[in-house]
Amino acid sequence: MTQLTPYHEDQELDNNTSANIHFRDILEQHISRRSLITKTASGAVALTLASTLTGCNDSDNKNNNSGGGTTTPVDPNKKPEKLNFTAVPKNLNDIVTVPEDYQADVIYALGDSINPSYAEWDDNSIPSGPSFQFRSGDCHDGMSYFGLNTATGRYDEQQSNDGLLVLNHEYINPTFLHPQGPTKVDGRRPEDEVIREVNAHGVSIIHVKKDTKTQKVELVKNSVYNRRITGSTLMEFAGPAAGNALLATKFSPSGVQTRGTHNNCGNGYTPWGTYLTTEENFIGYFARSATDDAARRPEEIVALQRYGLKAGSSTRYGWETALGQVDSQDLYDRWNADVKAEQAAQDYRNAPNTFGWMVEIDPFDNRQAPVKRTALGRFAHEDCRTSRVIEGENLAFYMGDDSRGEYIYKFVSDAKWDPKDVNGGYRAGDKYMNAGKFYVAKFNNDGTGQWVELSYGKNGLNESNAAYPFKSQADVVTFARLAADSVGATKMDRPEWCAVNPVNGEVYVTLTNNSNRGSSYPTDAANPRHYEDLKNNEKVQKGNVNGHIIRFREADDKTTAESFKWDIYLFGAEAAMAANINLSGLTDQNDFSSPDGMWFDPRGVLWIQTDDGAYTDVTNCMMLAALPGQVSDGSKATTSNGTETIVGAKVNDENLRRFLTGPKECEITGVTMTPDYKAIFINVQHPGEDSKSYAAPTSNWPATQTNPNNTTARPRSATVVITRKDGGVIAG
Repeated sequence: MTQLTPYHEDQELDNNTSANIHFRDILEQHISRRSLITKTASGAVALTLASTLTGCNDSDNKNNNSGGGTTTPVDPNKKPEKLNFTAVPKNLNDIVTVPEDYQADVIYALGDSINPSYAEWDDNSIPSGPSFQFRSGDCHDGMSYFGLNTATGRYDEQQSNDGLLVLNHEYINPTFLHPQGPTKVDGRRPEDEVIREVNAHGVSIIHVKKDTKTQKVELVKNSVYNRRITGSTLMEFAGPAAGNALLATKFSPSGVQTRGTHNNCGNGYTPWGTYLTTEENFIGYFARSATDDAARRPEEIVALQRYGLKAGSSTRYGWETALGQVDSQDLYDRWNADVKAEQAAQDYRNAPNTFGWMVEIDPFDNRQAPVKRTALGRFAHEDCRTSRVIEGENLAFYMGDDSRGEYIYKFVSDAKWDPKDVNGGYRAGDKYMNAGKFYVAKFNNDGTGQWVELSYGKNGLNESNAAYPFKSQADVVTFARLAADSVGATKMDRPEWCAVNPVNGEVYVTLTNNSNRGSSYPTDAANPRHYEDLKNNEKVQKGNVNGHIIRFREADDKTTAESFKWDIYLFGAEAAMAANINLSGLTDQNDFSSPDGMWFDPRGVLWIQTDDGAYTDVTNCMMLAALPGQVSDGSKATTSNGTETIVGAKVNDENLRRFLTGPKECEITGVTMTPDYKAIFINVQHPGEDSKSYAAPTSNWPATQTNPNNTTARPRSATVVITRKDGGVIAG
């Protein structure tokens, strides 16, 4: 029996080498050797139309003033003028720490049952793999709240007391998912372990209920709405790549279906009431033998290499090694992308092409399969946010590709928004997400930028393209990275989550970090910093160590614009760093590193979350609340390495403040709220991820949330709800 070591995503983070081998070069090798790819949807979907909400200010709201006089009515839809909760200090505690007037409760952790027929989680008796179709998956990530009208069974943007919480399970921490960690027997993964791992990926849809007086939130375990979507769930394709030969597999020779979604990181939601889940580091789930290039066409080799699936690639978890006794062998064979048959429709050479998409899920419809929307491109999707929702205007969807030197994209729907499409389900998705224009961003050093269209036949995207011979729009969207390379898009420092400001429609994107900025990636105005930082007084960290948040405003505030203005809203940094590194003026109340998750609530409060490894000698990962201004509210600045850039106004403790810190070795991610602003949900991902074995956990959370002295419990990813002790409005 062989123990497996935990997977780390670094191997998938850097595939934009800037000197990508071109199709023509490989063709020559192939031949010579005879051998040889303006009203936002930026809040929780239940709040999409929050500017029209009424009646949310109930009698339970409290506003205690220092003079003890009369209570001033609170309008929960109004953006706070300043932040007044007590800032949470930096710390290394093994709990979720919130302001003194708030409380944090765990409501949904790894392995928790969502069906009364399945027993509660037991650390000492890990449930079977198939049971995880009815249990929480692992590594909770992006998340949105959908108000539920219990009378109609449909989406209701004003409903706070009943709702469907929809959340991603990005990947797994196999050390604690199995009884004694993951194993191999005679070079093969045990089938039950593989089934457990596949089912622990994907998405959860859970019914939550909030008490109108106490604001306590609980899972409705016997709800008919509770369900899991996993790495084996049937999926449909829609858009320009659907039915194309690039998606043909043994499972779906016509290229119209696939099985499963995985590595679901960030998320989004639509104004008609559906959930969008991303497929990020999908490529590491597939194997290719060292000899597979010999069976491939030159253009296939280019595309496979650009997405990181080089010949000889092994997989994260070894799912392809399992022998099918409980399930079909085909469920395991699909993770091997070798050419094994005469035609693509007879093997899984194209299986990697069936992942890396935006997936639409209707939380209220458990009959129709989720839909992969191919018009929005294929890459390491980190997040997807819809533009402000304005009747009669085109919708835009903003997306980041989370890898070093990758790009920021948008898709603009041909259809104009019609409020009648609320609750339109997948039919509305077909209307707004199948046809439109696909773009990639180019940032100029003077604070301007362009959206470059990625359409077959435009901007050199055709059969004569030097990087890749694009034959149709299916080629363009399936190999969006290659198309973006060809048009000269700006290489960014790992574009992660996107957020749209409901006040002015500006778009924010987190650029989490880039250890290679200043070396293999030269600095520019949009990615202006490289510097050194010492961690634990021993490890020298280089590049853009702490990350930043860029923002832009479309020309004339139109989603269809092909130009924009930008600045850098916020730079991550330690408070004590030099002013030409700590360019935003951060203090001990708000300094942070590696921004990742991010979301505007409909009032205009921006919530910023971190996934950090640079500042973790001082503090665990965190979430901050912010009240940002607008593009061009700052000035020019010069970084420590001499690069000139455009910065937003410096922040202060009243408009940026630390709201919480997480337990040990976690990422704080996923954020959404009920429409009355009285409950905010966040996810804690992979606490104790650096543990060497299941027997020696470095975190015992979430057990420590209620019992700080627990030193034996397995760490588990989990969803947390935070409420005010007086039942009032969050950050109100």
